[in-house]
Amino acid sequence: MRRNLIATLVVALAGSAAAQDQAMTAPSVARAVFVNTSGESIGTATLKSTPNGVLIEAKLSNLPPGKHGFHIHEVGVCDPAGGFKSAGDHLGSGSKTHGFMNEEGPHAGDLANQVVRDDGTMVVELFNERVSFEGGNAPLFDDDGSALVVHATADDYRAQPSGAADERIACGVLERG
Repeated sequence: MRRNLIATLVVALAGSAAAQDQAMTAPSVARAVFVNTSGESIGTATLKSTPNGVLIEAKLSNLPPGKHGFHIHEVGVCDPAGGFKSAGDHLGSGSKTHGFMNEEGPHAGDLANQVVRDDGTMVVELFNERVSFEGGNAPLFDDDGSALVVHATADDYRAQPSGAADERIACGVLERG
């Protein structure tokens, strides 16, 4: 009977330790709700913090078909009336030059162009190793937060300061949880 009690305790402790390990490695999550220039909700994003960067998944609708610039901007404010200029510049624009094709780039917030299908939907799944939720050179959750922005045209990955991606057509403020 004593052996059974000891075995039960060992199993319980092992299970508890495994649960603690899993909780410690579970990623932090953030979300964003995208609005268009009319202030209408057109999609959502989920961001997961990992030990090596941030995984971004999003689905938007009612966008014009074709390639679009997609960036993380340095301020967590999306004012449709101002064309989303409230979101500021690309995250990390003070420390790097814009563009994947630039030797002194990219900004931490520079992301690959995304394609909107003929039906107006854009599905995103990408990873950015240059950002983190907190700490480092490009935290998403600093004092003024950050936002995801969709631009009207494709980023050329070179032009300063934002890749000639044209006006901002959708914006989503990043929020924890």
